[in-house]
Amino acid sequence: PSGLSAPCVIIDTDGRERWVPPPPPLDYTHTDPSHLRNLVREAGIVGLGGAGFPSFIKLNPGPGRHVDTLILNGVECEPYITCDDALMRERPREILAGAHIMRHALQARECVVAVEDNKPGAYQAMREAAAKEGDIEVVLLPTRYPQGSEKQLIQVLTGKEVPSNGLPIDVGVVVHNVATAYAVYRAIRWGEPLVSRVVTVTGGAVRRPRNLRVPLGTPVVHLLRECGTDFDRIDRLIMGGPMMGIALHSWDVPVVKTTNCIIAATVEEMPPPEPPMPCIRCGACMEACPVGLLPQQLYWYAQARDLERVQEHDLFDCIECGCCAYVCPSRIPLVQYYRFAKGAIWAQERERQKADLARRRHQARQERLEREKRERAERLKQKKAQAAKAPREAVRQAVERAQARREEARRRALEQARRAREGALAGKGPQDEGEGEEGGLTG
Repeated sequence: PSGLSAPCVIIDTDGRERWVPPPPPLDYTHTDPSHLRNLVREAGIVGLGGAGFPSFIKLNPGPGRHVDTLILNGVECEPYITCDDALMRERPREILAGAHIMRHALQARECVVAVEDNKPGAYQAMREAAAKEGDIEVVLLPTRYPQGSEKQLIQVLTGKEVPSNGLPIDVGVVVHNVATAYAVYRAIRWGEPLVSRVVTVTGGAVRRPRNLRVPLGTPVVHLLRECGTDFDRIDRLIMGGPMMGIALHSWDVPVVKTTNCIIAATVEEMPPPEPPMPCIRCGACMEACPVGLLPQQLYWYAQARDLERVQEHDLFDCIECGCCAYVCPSRIPLVQYYRFAKGAIWAQERERQKADLARRRHQARQERLEREKRERAERLKQKKAQAAKAPREAVRQAVERAQARREEARRRALEQARRAREGALAGKGPQDEGEGEEGGLTG
């Protein structure tokens, strides 16, 4: 949901939701981790905490890398969102079963479930389920925004700091959402692909806010109607949380895999933003940044479209939590500038890749044309050599034919002479004998 138009496919179903027979139970403990990752990939499971990164990739630590800790993120640090809270309260055993599967796929040494202290029901349910397992620890964390961010959660739980432009696997840690663990369990145990998810529907315009399990692709307007929404009171429609969510400009936007919350906010609940004022360089944004960046410098470079300098200030370490914009006295929409800069960099990178691809194609075409030119020249050279050789060959063949004819004529002449001599000798012999007898009688 970027706010841009995109092609969509409308699928008409019979509404019966008839499932194929489930596969036979799979003992994941005797299954190769690569096979488990393939099953997760075929099920279409992604990170359900909001990022949407393919889960099978994060379940593959890569050669030479070892995972010390698998963290299940149950920290919903943004207001309004309670879908993970509801899932942990109602499906704790299934979540832990998925955690065991993921732990086996990663060959992780330990597994930790993180829950904030504003979810006592979820913490109690997860702790009771983990007590029966015995090898998974459930940790209660103080409620603090944006503690649910991957790098911040790793630092709080393990004390390890993920390096700039690095990944959690660089410090031996992998983080997955609790809803992702539940989806992994459903995929491995029941062969169920990711076709639905839990979505929080809330906001001042919603009469009956609740958590719903929603098939992917369901238009948002259906969720709003199910919860008795007063559409006339909706001032802003947000997908996600109030800090990091994305404003929706249509009720017909479908629920996707990363849709964890729909907020139908009233104007009293979320007043329109005040007009931005010039930056006064107060430094409040720098003090609020949980990553330790320099939001002011990022803002200046993003505004000037200096994409090279903005990357030098670690733009992509920004988690877009919105803390800087929240404390800014000038009400500058800082996160929007950062998102714009990231989008421009990605677009620039795509253009560079297209240019590189075009250059490689051009080089390949030039090499092919040069190769074909050399091959044509070689063929022409061979033809010329054959053409130059042809007259001499023709003369030689003619001489050979003439010699052959002379030899044949000489052989025939000799044969005829031999036959004539033999014929002459055969005709003269009897006559000579007769004459001798006759002369003898006469004498």
